Amino acid sequence: MTRPISDRVLRGRVGAYRRWATTEDRREATAPARAAFMRRFEDAVDPNRVLAPHERAIRAEFARRAYMAELSRRRVATRRRRTREVT
Repeated sequence: MTRPISDRVLRGRVGAYRRWATTEDRREATAPARAAFMRRFEDAVDPNRVLAPHERAIRAEFARRAYMAELSRRRVATRRRRTREVT
């Protein structure tokens, strides 16, 4: 049986609070996830690893910024569409 979404959200929130209550260095605990997130952009800008590491990092940062800007653009578009549907 599938639990309602609200129950799953609350269970997840409780688990997160418990984890962070017992974690000394939250930044270090999330470092592997952040590294994997950036690796995604490095793979996109230099899949064959031919660029110098410094140049790859610069381009990956721009790719990350473009990704975040696109998320923001889509969020604004969704908000505008929902506003039009309500009125």
